Amino acid sequence: MARVFIDGEAGTTGLLIRELLAPRADIEIVSIDPGKRKDAGAKAELLAGVDCVVLCLPDDAAKETVALADGLGARAPKILDASTAHRIAPGWVYGFAELAAGQGDLIANASRVANPGCYATGAIALLRPLIEAGLIAADHPVTINAVSGYSGGGKSMIADYEARRAPDFELYALGLEHKHIPEIQAYSKLARRALFAPSVADFKQGMIVSIPLHLDLLPGSPSSADLEAALIAHYGDRGFVKVLAGAALADEGGKLEPEALNDTNAMELRVHSNDARNHAVLTARLDNLGKGASRAAVQNLELMLGL
Repeated sequence: MARVFIDGEAGTTGLLIRELLAPRADIEIVSIDPGKRKDAGAKAELLAGVDCVVLCLPDDAAKETVALADGLGARAPKILDASTAHRIAPGWVYGFAELAAGQGDLIANASRVANPGCYATGAIALLRPLIEAGLIAADHPVTINAVSGYSGGGKSMIADYEARRAPDFELYALGLEHKHIPEIQAYSKLARRALFAPSVADFKQGMIVSIPLHLDLLPGSPSSADLEAALIAHYGDRGFVKVLAGAALADEGGKLEPEALNDTNAMELRVHSNDARNHAVLTARLDNLGKGASRAAVQNLELMLGL
């Protein structure tokens, strides 16, 4: 039985990870005495006795726990970090198993894995295959729009929405410095920084990430079918990512709602198009708490522990 410590188990991501792991017979969840959460010695002792620690903490607190683990030498556990702190840090493996062939093996063999951001998961899933296929230039001026359920905003946002103090919809991060941009650029293989406009709406969970494209401005003026084929070739039947095409798109009648994949680890990719206008919109639909957070963490944990 693998022993797992969730550091920050009272937060939204940590609570769901604990809920998903609790019924399992192959994992024992280890907790720290609440009164000793800030006791470095007590935490170091606990870390030395587990196989993996999952960090569901603010970035600075995550770095502190990693420093404690590093001080344990050979007794240090594997670390899966759900914060932003290590997503592009040297020595850390990016925890998106479907990213590329062999990525799951890298995660399985890693001692330090960074769980992806929710928006970043959708954006990278759409962009990486198309950039690698040469259908989008690495220096293309990419615009990414996204809407998420309010559960991704943490305890205060959840409280505001559930108390009806929050607006039905709002754009945010309009300083254009959202914390997911660095990992989107790094793992999409973009040479030019993307313009990212996230938003939140009055539904608890679910997410759509969308990327509009002028097809005639892309290398070789590809058709929407070319984009779709590249996505299908990249993902195939790999993991939890599915490319929807043809009849599946027609049946949706030109509409897409964000909550259909809630409580799953699935992600759906689509190419919506008007070839007569040379226009396309790429979309990724996922659960911001699922493939965008806690369920992706459990997927990575299984790989890291060989479960």
